Formats: sequence, C-alpha cells, structure tokens
Amino acid sequence: MHDIWNPWHGCRKYSEGCDHCYMYYLDSFRDVNSTLITQTNNFNYPLQKKRDGSFRVQAGELIRVCMTSDFFLEEADTWRENIWDIIRYRKDVKFYILTKRAERIKDHLPSDWEDGYDNVILNVTCENQRRADERIPILLSIPAKHKGIMCAPFIGHIDIEPYLDANQIELVICGGENYDGARPLHYEWIKDLHDSCFKHNITFSFIETGNTFVKDGKTYHIPSKPLQAKQAYLSHLSFQGKPIQWNLYDTFNNPIPQQDLYKPHFRENCATCASRLICNGCSDCGKCRQKIIQIHQTDGFEASSI
Repeated sequence: MHDIWNPWHGCRKYSEGCDHCYMYYLDSFRDVNSTLITQTNNFNYPLQKKRDGSFRVQAGELIRVCMTSDFFLEEADTWRENIWDIIRYRKDVKFYILTKRAERIKDHLPSDWEDGYDNVILNVTCENQRRADERIPILLSIPAKHKGIMCAPFIGHIDIEPYLDANQIELVICGGENYDGARPLHYEWIKDLHDSCFKHNITFSFIETGNTFVKDGKTYHIPSKPLQAKQAYLSHLSFQGKPIQWNLYDTFNNPIPQQDLYKPHFRENCATCASRLICNGCSDCGKCRQKIIQIHQTDGFEASSI
C-alpha cells in the first residue's frame, strides 16, 4: 500500500490489545520471528524517487508510520532520529504516527519539536477504557499540532467524552479485531464513540467490523476484510468533522497551495469502503478485481444484513 511506511518490522506485545496481533499472525505464515526488530528495505521510503526524479510519495499524501511495529519502541531508539530527519525534510507530506507506548513519546521527540511539526499527527492506541485512561491524558499533555485516537483492536467499551472537551483531538478511528482469536466488536461501542465525536465535530472513521461483530444481540462472523469494510460503510457512522488544517511546505520552506497537493482518486469499489475518509485513494495496484471477487464469493452472508 502506498500510504504505509514501515521503517522497521517486529514488535513486543505490550498490552491486551496485542494478544492476537495481526502482525504476529501474518508473520507466522512466513516463518518470521515477530519479536525480532529489524530495519526494512523501505527505511527511507519517503525519500525514494521515480525514474523522472520526482518523489514516489507525493506532496500532500498521508503516510501511516510503523503499522507492523511501534514508532516509540525501545529497540528502535537508535534509528528514530533518522526517521525524524526524513519527516522534517519531507515537510510536504503528512505523517500519521501511532503508539501504545504513550509514556515514551515526550522523551523521544526531536530536539526542534517545540509545539510540534506541522506535518505530523500523534496518535495513541486505546483498545479499551483502561488503556484510554492511561494513554489519552499523556497525549493531551504533549505539545503537538495534531492529535488523534485509534481504538483498534476495539475490544471493550470506551468513553472518550471527557477527553474531547480539551479540543485537541482531531481524528478518531476504530475497528474490530481480525485473524487468530479475534474478540467481538459490539455495535453499541462504536455508536457511543460516534456520538461523542459528532457532538464535538471530530472526524470519526469506523474502518472495519473485524471477524466477529455483535449487533442487536446477534453475532456475525465476517472473515472477508473487504466485506468488513463494506459493512462498516453501511453503518453510516463514519463522518467528516472539522477538517484538519495541515500546513505543508516545499524544500525551500514555501507554503504549498492546496491546488498543488496530491488529490486522491478512487475506483468504483472504493465507493463503499469505510476507510475512504483516511485513505490516499487508489494506488493502481491492480488488486481491485480480486477483492470484488472475494466479496461476491463470500458464502452465507448478505452485505445488507447488519
């Protein structure tokens, strides 16, 4: 995917949200030790260029960082300064940084961070109320231009209303758990998050139901991730709140006009994908047809049944 940058791979399980980690599950099929933290071949991905000399990652794109690890992982301390250098250099690109290790953020920000980089949104993972109450106050105490919350895997009811009153959170994303041992996601949990975000006009993105979804007392088993995303879309709970005001600059530190920034394009099957709100759009990878076939071949489940 062209919106993900994994400069290193591997992680250590940190809290109950990690119990059935998708990265561990997928690594098991490749005989990869998920606890071994290593640099990847994409360590400098935002600096990579195409044959015509232009950057592969275009100005205005949003890049999610460390989706197969944790940005503030202890084992990555020796590499992180290099990553900050890249983020600082590509101040025309938006970087989505997510962590469960909220207590490590403050001491591992770059020396010139001050009140934050214009092109970085800091996010904490909150899988249940316990972790929300631990991590969100830490996030709110840290200076940053942009902040968000990720409730995934969403494994317990969460009340974030008290934290939204601080007017610092700009984006809330939630989704169910997948793969081995997936725990159920309840519709009521999502609806409560939606209502809190709607009240504060904060963008809310319900990206997928997970393998096991509970609504009106009925449990649904949904193995297909494209179908999970479609079900989330059909819930009509995601919405665009107050837009995030990104200030992006070219290499000469000149502001980049909105019309010169990357404009995502979508294909027909993207119309019912719940991730559209937070997606860079189609990367023209050619996998669309395969996903459509996967949805149509799903047995015993109607897309409008939830």
